[in-house]
Amino acid sequence: MATVEECRTALEQLSAKLGGAEGDLGKAVRLDRSLSCRVPDLGVTFSGRLHDGALQDITTEPSPEKAQIRLEAGSDDLVALVDGELNFASAWARGRVKLEASFKDLLTLRKLL
Repeated sequence: MATVEECRTALEQLSAKLGGAEGDLGKAVRLDRSLSCRVPDLGVTFSGRLHDGALQDITTEPSPEKAQIRLEAGSDDLVALVDGELNFASAWARGRVKLEASFKDLLTLRKLL
C-alpha cells in the first residue's frame, strides 16, 4: 500500500504532466474545475483545482463543496496510473478506478484517459 505522501507526489507528477500537454490534450486540461481524489485504503481525500493545465492547491483538508470532478482509486492504483503502469480504461472497466463528472466534462476528459 502506497503512503499518503506517495499519493500526493503522484498527484503533483500528474499536475506536471498535464501542464506540459499540447494540442487536443492541452485543450482538454485547460478546464477550470474543482477536483477530488478519494483514496479509500488510506482514508484520505485530496482536493484541489484543475486550472490552466495544472492541479493547484492540493490539500487533504475537507472541502465544503462536492468537487466537480471526482476520482476514486486505491493508493497503489493511483501511483500506478500516474507512472503509466496501469491503463485507465482497463482499471475503470474492472472497477479499480471510479470517475464522476458532468457529461460535458467526461467528454472533455476522455482525451486525457
